[in-house]
Amino acid sequence: MAKTALVTGASSGIGAEFARRLAGTGHDLVLVARTRPRLDALADELTARHGVRAEVIGQDLAAPDAGALVAGELAARGLAVDLLVNSAGFGTAGRFERIAAEREHDELMVNVVALVDLTHALLPGMLARGSGAVVNIGSTAGFTISPYFATYAASKTFVLNFGLALWSELRGSGVKVLTVAPGPVDTPFFDAIGSRKAAIGAKMSTPGQVVTAALRALERDRGYVVPGRGNIGLAHLMPRRPRKLIALIGRRVTREVADDLTPAIP
Repeated sequence: MAKTALVTGASSGIGAEFARRLAGTGHDLVLVARTRPRLDALADELTARHGVRAEVIGQDLAAPDAGALVAGELAARGLAVDLLVNSAGFGTAGRFERIAAEREHDELMVNVVALVDLTHALLPGMLARGSGAVVNIGSTAGFTISPYFATYAASKTFVLNFGLALWSELRGSGVKVLTVAPGPVDTPFFDAIGSRKAAIGAKMSTPGQVVTAALRALERDRGYVVPGRGNIGLAHLMPRRPRKLIALIGRRVTREVADDLTPAIP
């Protein structure tokens, strides 16, 4: 019997790449995102190419009850999920006081609340079956302090710590938990922020490279993975420095992004 994977943020970027890769290994899919037409097109593509079942749930994950609504839809369709990929997310950048409060509220709802709610909804079934996996997409930003990316980076710190705590809790249960912490990835993420400078000059990975690293790490039950050798120093060395020093260094590094998105303050 084919296993079923639910992928959030499946309409583009890392989520869409996960969906394509998992369909190629025979997984049935549940594709979740706000943009329904893109999901329908992807579902048709995957069914035609791989012969898998591809269900679509159009849901804005910024809604307060998004997790419950998705879980209710799964129950109504009689679907049990073996692999949850929490890929949906977006970022904000610039001076905190100039970013729309509503935008940052939605960011936390998608990046943090929906991720936790979906994990709460689907994990008990995996534990009852004695098998399954949860993959959470974090960021190297979660390892450090990032002025002008304050809310985004803090949300990814939550994802990292939450994922590693669950990985530890669930050892021996048959359920794996993996946090993926890539650096900049060539996706619409930066278009949504409004500046390609938000990559801070780093070389961008492709979604394919990130998913390949993630699937390898999941197979090995690694707990977390930082795709790309160039990102390892940021993930493993920077957090060991004094936190106030990192905050001050980070301000100098990221100031250009803030100036690109909002007028410079004298």
